[in-house]
Amino acid sequence: MISPAPAKTLHDLEYPRMLAALVERCVSPQGAAAAAGHRFADGREAARQWMAEGQEAIDLLFAGEPLPMGPLRETGEALARLRASGVLAGPEIRALLELVRLGRTLRKFVSQRIGRLPALSAILLTDPTLDRIEESLGTSFDGDGALADHASPHLRELRSEFRNARGRMLARMEELLVRHASIIQEHFVTEREGRWVLPIRSDAHERFPGIVHASSASGATLFVEPRSVIPMGNRLKVLEGEIAREELAIYTQMSSDLAERLPSLLGLEAAIARADVLAAIARLAEELGLQYPTLADDARLDLKKARHPILLLDGVDVVPSDLSVAAGHAVVVSGPNAGGKTVALKTLGLAALFIRAGLPIPAGAGSSVGYFEQVLTDVGDEQSLQKNLSTFSAHVQNVAGILEATREGVLVLLDELAGGTDPREGEALAAGILQSLCARRGAVVVTTHYEGLKALALADDRFTNASVGFNRETLLPTFQFLLGVPGSSSALSVARRFGIPGTVIERAEGFLSREDRNFDEVVKRLETERAALELARRAAEDAREDADSLKRQLSESLATIEERTKAKLAREANEIYEALRKSREELRQVRATLRAKKPDESQVRAAEKALDRVAAEVRFDAPLGRLLGGPAPAIKPLAEGTLKKGQRVYVSRIRMTAEIVEILAPDQIRVAAGPMKLIVSPSELGEPEAPAEAKRAGKRPTSDLLPPRRDTAPEVAVQTTDNSCDLRGLRTDDALAMAVSFLDRALGSGQKVVFFIHGHGTGAVRDALRKELAMSRYVASHRAGGPHEGGDGVTAAWLAD
Repeated sequence: MISPAPAKTLHDLEYPRMLAALVERCVSPQGAAAAAGHRFADGREAARQWMAEGQEAIDLLFAGEPLPMGPLRETGEALARLRASGVLAGPEIRALLELVRLGRTLRKFVSQRIGRLPALSAILLTDPTLDRIEESLGTSFDGDGALADHASPHLRELRSEFRNARGRMLARMEELLVRHASIIQEHFVTEREGRWVLPIRSDAHERFPGIVHASSASGATLFVEPRSVIPMGNRLKVLEGEIAREELAIYTQMSSDLAERLPSLLGLEAAIARADVLAAIARLAEELGLQYPTLADDARLDLKKARHPILLLDGVDVVPSDLSVAAGHAVVVSGPNAGGKTVALKTLGLAALFIRAGLPIPAGAGSSVGYFEQVLTDVGDEQSLQKNLSTFSAHVQNVAGILEATREGVLVLLDELAGGTDPREGEALAAGILQSLCARRGAVVVTTHYEGLKALALADDRFTNASVGFNRETLLPTFQFLLGVPGSSSALSVARRFGIPGTVIERAEGFLSREDRNFDEVVKRLETERAALELARRAAEDAREDADSLKRQLSESLATIEERTKAKLAREANEIYEALRKSREELRQVRATLRAKKPDESQVRAAEKALDRVAAEVRFDAPLGRLLGGPAPAIKPLAEGTLKKGQRVYVSRIRMTAEIVEILAPDQIRVAAGPMKLIVSPSELGEPEAPAEAKRAGKRPTSDLLPPRRDTAPEVAVQTTDNSCDLRGLRTDDALAMAVSFLDRALGSGQKVVFFIHGHGTGAVRDALRKELAMSRYVASHRAGGPHEGGDGVTAAWLAD
C-alpha cells in the first residue's frame, strides 16, 4: 500500500511535531505510544469515522464532561508475556486490573450518553465480562498492592506460621540483648545476609556463641547470629521458601485466568489507548482553536481563515488566510521572501495529512478538505555531499519522482520550483513541470519568483495566481494571503530595508527592463485595488455583525417578553385555580351543614347566599377573557346529535379542551377541564383537534406533538415533595379533581414525572385515577409504584413532552 506521506513529506511539513504535541497531552503510556505511532486512515470512510470520534471527544470537553481518563502503568510487556504463556508478577497483574477498571469506567460513561456518542460507543463499549475477572482477582491484593493473605487458604496458613515463628525468634533475641548487654555494641536487632543478628563488640565476640555474618565499616562491631536462634532462623528460611512457592502458584493461576481473556484484554488496551489519544486531540483543539472541516467528496482543499498549526504551538500570532486548490489545478504563489509563502504551502499540506489522521485543523467554519491519497513535497535545501548532488540536482531528482507519482488524489507542494539555476531555463523548466502535473490531475501549489509562471494564469484557467502581501510604506510583509493576485518579489525594497545604499538601488533599477518595471507597476495597482476592496469587505462585515448583533438583541428581548407573558399567564391561571379550590371547599362545607341536620329557614338563606357567592366567583367569562386577551376565537362546530358523555371537545368560553361529564338537556352540557366544571351550550363547543387559536399561531395540533403512548413506564424515577400529590382520605370525584389540577401545575412547572399517593383501601380511587391517566393526552405512561416508592398504593405518571 502506498504511504500517504513519504518520510520527506513528514520532515518537510514538520508533522512529527504535531504527534509530539499529542504525546505530551496523553495521560497514559498506552495513549502516548499510540499517539507517537499515530497512523493514517486507510480509506475515506475510516477517516470519516475517526473525525466523528474526535468531534464527539471535543464536544464532551466543551460540555464540561471530558472522557474520564486516568494514569495507568505500562501493560504492553505483560500482555506480550501472556501471549507467550508466561507468568506475570504481582505488579504486572495489578497493572492489567487497573486497565480493566478504567475500561469499565469508560464503558459506563459512554453507556450513559450512548445516544450522543454513536462513534465513541463503537470503540469504547469493551467486553463487560472482564469486570468479573477484575472483581475476582482484585480482592486478592491489599490496598498497598501486596498479595493478600486470603489469596489462598494455604498462603494464609503459611504467613500466619511465619509471623508466629518470627515473633518467637525476635522475643528470644530481645532476651539475649538484655542478658549480654555488657558486650552489645548497640541495643537493636538487625538482619544481615538474610539472617537475624545482634551487634556485638569485636573485642568480645568470643564470649558470645554464634555465627558471624558481617562486620561494620570500622571493624568495631560484628553482627552475630546467636547459636540458640539458628534453628529458628532456619525455620523462617524454610517458611519463606514455601510462601514464595505458594505466591508463585497463585500468580500462575491468575496469569492463566488472564490469558483466557487475552483477546479481550488486547482490545481493551487498544480502546483505552484510542480514548487517551482522542482526549489529547480534544485538549489540543481547545488550546489551538482547531475544528473539523467538511470532508469533501473530491480531492480539493478549501480552507477559511486557516493558520499554521506548528506556529500556533510555538505561540506565534498567526495571520489567518483563505487557501484553496483542487485536482487538476495549480496555485502559483508569489511575493517577497519571508512573507509567508512557504507557511501557506505547509498549512495546506498539514491540513490534508490531518484529515487522513483524523485530526482537527486550524481553520474556520465553512472549510472543506478532500481525502488525498498522497501528499508529496519538495521544500527546503536537499543538497547532499554524500550523493555528490548539488541543491539544484537534488531538487530536480525529487521533482522527477513526484512527477512519476502524481495522479488524481495527490497533493503536490513545491517550494521555489526550478530555482537555483539559470533564471530563463529554470522558468521554462518550471512551466513545463506545472503543465505536466496539472495534466496528471494533481492538486498543485508552487511558490516562485518567476514572472513567467505568474503569467500562466492569464492564458490557462487551470492556473491561479496568489500572493503574500507586502507593505511598501513600511517595507514589511503583511503575511496576508491573496488569491487571484500575483505578487512582486520586492527584492529592491527588501534590499533597501536591510541597508543597501540608495545609489546601489537606483543603479539596480536602471538594469530592469521596461517589461519588468511595467509588471511591477501593474502589481502595485492590483495591490492598491485589492487593499481598497479589503477595506470595503471589512466594512461590510462590520455592518453585518452589527445587524446580527441587533437581531440577537431583538430576539432576546422578544424571548424575555414571551417568558414574562407566560409567567403572568401562569400566575393568573393559578389564581383562578386557587379560587376554584376555595369555592369547592365552601360548597363542601355548605353541603355538610345541610346533611348534618334539618336546616331552618335562616340556614337555608345563608346557604343560598353562600352558593350565590361561589357562583359569582367561578364565572369564567370575564377572568379568562382578560387572561387570554380579546374575544373567544371562532371554532369548528360539532355535527348535531354527536355529543356524548366522555367526549373531548374544545370550549370557546375557557379556550381549552374539556371532557363532557353529563348531558343535562339539549342546550345544557356539563364539561370538566382539569378541576373546573361548568355548564355550557352546544354552540360553545367545537372540534378539539385543531382549535382556531392553534391554526392562527401556525402550530400543529397538540395531539401531533405528543409522543406515542408506551405500554410500560420507565423504571427509574425520583420522588420528591414537589412532584408528589397526596389523595388519601378523599372521595373519588374529589381525588380526580385534585389529581387533574396537580397535573396541570406539573405541566406548567416543567415536571417530567409525578407521583399520586392514594393508598390501598378499596382501590376505587386507584382504579379511577389510572383510568383517567390512561385517557389523558398529557400523560405519556404510568405504572404502579415500585417497592421503594410505596408499591400499589402509589401511581407514578410520566408527562408528555
